Amino acid sequence: MTTSVRPPATPRTPTPARVRPPRDRRRAPRRSSAFLSRTGVTALLALATVYTLAPLTWLLLSSTKSRTDLFGTNGFALGDDIHLGQNLRHLFTTGDGVYLRWLLNTVLYAGVGALLAAVFGVAAGYAFDKLAFPGKERLFSLVLLGVMVPATALAIPLYLLAAEVGLVNTFWGVFLPGLVFPFGVYLARVFSASYIPDEVLEAARMDGAGEFRIFCRVALPMIAPGFVTIFLFQFTQIWNSFFLPLVMLSDKDLYPVNLGLYVWYSSALSQGRPEDYLLAVVGSLVSVAPLIAVFLMLQRFWKSGMTAGAVK
Repeated sequence: MTTSVRPPATPRTPTPARVRPPRDRRRAPRRSSAFLSRTGVTALLALATVYTLAPLTWLLLSSTKSRTDLFGTNGFALGDDIHLGQNLRHLFTTGDGVYLRWLLNTVLYAGVGALLAAVFGVAAGYAFDKLAFPGKERLFSLVLLGVMVPATALAIPLYLLAAEVGLVNTFWGVFLPGLVFPFGVYLARVFSASYIPDEVLEAARMDGAGEFRIFCRVALPMIAPGFVTIFLFQFTQIWNSFFLPLVMLSDKDLYPVNLGLYVWYSSALSQGRPEDYLLAVVGSLVSVAPLIAVFLMLQRFWKSGMTAGAVK
């Protein structure tokens, strides 16, 4: 009779208990700080929106009021009746339509001046970026110096220069200074470096194209977003220009709209003419409309232009 001998049982090793990873106590502060930062940014954006839209809202509501309601009601409340059409008729017929004359002057000063300034600025920026000539960086340093000088500080020297050549109280005395835009030259150099590859220019030169033809047919279409951005910057600057026309002009027929509105507002305060105050309010609303229209029509270009160089 055989007895089977069992092998000794292997002692079972106890399975270690699951150890939970320690809780990351840093996540909660990070989440809270991210929430606070988002809340802070949202609050700042909301504050900026209110700061931007509140004057426009006041302007729109005030333009719909009669002269009595304008001074007798809250600025952000509607009047008893809507008088916007009547106010606009009064605006465009006062002084034999002088407001339309001021508006046309501003369109010429800002529209044509900004267009030519953008052309000159893009050409200069392209030359500073792509062409080699003696003293290029020193000349560009002078351009940067011109960027840092405020336009108001140049009004009196420009007046003295205009007096020497007989341009005081003329259309050209206000129009010609708007053609110089140092900040546009700086922007154009940045846009040229971002949008125009050197290989494309070399290929055009290999095909026998001259520099002027390369700029007009190759570089300018590629830098179109930058061109529109520079145009909008200068258009806004000339449209809102006030001190230079105030110094340069004395003929009311040459006034831009800003200076004309200032004359109406001053007469309302100094001569006690409340109807001129209403004209200044309605005229301010009408003068904002072209700026909004231009920005909306060209938003596709300037949005892409403002992000130039952000992604390589």
